Amino acid sequence: MISYLAKRLLQALLVLLGVMTLVFFLLHLSGDPTQLLLPMDASAEERAAFRLRMGFNDPLPLQYIRFAFDVITGNLGFSYRHSEPAVRMVLDHLPATFQLTGTALLIATFLAVPIGVIAAVKRGSALDSIAMGFALLGQAMPVYWLGLMLILLFSVQLQWLPSGGRSGWETLIMPAATLAVFSMARIARMTRSGMLDVLSQDYIRTARAVGIPTQTIIFKFGLRNAAIPLITVIGLEFGVLLGGAVITETIFAWPGVGRLAVDSIFARDYPVVQAVVLVLASIFVLINITIDVLYTYMDPRIREGGGFK
Repeated sequence: MISYLAKRLLQALLVLLGVMTLVFFLLHLSGDPTQLLLPMDASAEERAAFRLRMGFNDPLPLQYIRFAFDVITGNLGFSYRHSEPAVRMVLDHLPATFQLTGTALLIATFLAVPIGVIAAVKRGSALDSIAMGFALLGQAMPVYWLGLMLILLFSVQLQWLPSGGRSGWETLIMPAATLAVFSMARIARMTRSGMLDVLSQDYIRTARAVGIPTQTIIFKFGLRNAAIPLITVIGLEFGVLLGGAVITETIFAWPGVGRLAVDSIFARDYPVVQAVVLVLASIFVLINITIDVLYTYMDPRIREGGGFK
């Protein structure tokens, strides 16, 4: 188990190194970053002073080493717009994003798993067709379109809910529901697929033959053994929601990391954009490691053999 986790940790470090390298070189793809970071009307003297202060006159490998050291020490620079540490700004907006994505994932999981189980147990029935039709519809609807439709219905027409902001539980309903629909569709389909695979195994047929109750077979044997790929999907879905909340946060004026990233892009506040990408990538990698640790407790093949045989 230790070797398995050590290998996963090494892979996580390599992923973070790749993200850090990509973030650095994306800023330099157009040549001199000064052209991007300063206003169009900046004078030649202002550009030269800025280039000297930021170290853009140094060779690119030296700039990369300096950037990597800053990332390791948690120093990602200051916001050009707000004159605050970029990392602090991202961390200040993280609780709002966690609240939104966590609520959306809970809604999606508690609704999608029963739907997927019912669809698998009633395979080929009308319930199965309705459930999978709902899953297909949920994945086909664009998030921005669904968010706008919810605002038009519940805020403009019915006037039941506020159209945006973060001031109470009522402001969380529509953005969380918008995010949950897409994830719900994916989780429902994976639950159904995993349950169908488990329910076709020989030990399930044997359990039915000896008279074990159907509910016990479905939930104790079926869902429990289908839980490993399901945990993977749910864990990765949380990371997807963190990144995918950009559109939802913008539509509903939710003060999270996604909206901060959009505002920083338009304001050309690239230290904040870099900090957003690196922080979200680190969280996503941490989620993957957490899933791997859960694997070691749920699958004895990993604990005993250090991995899948």
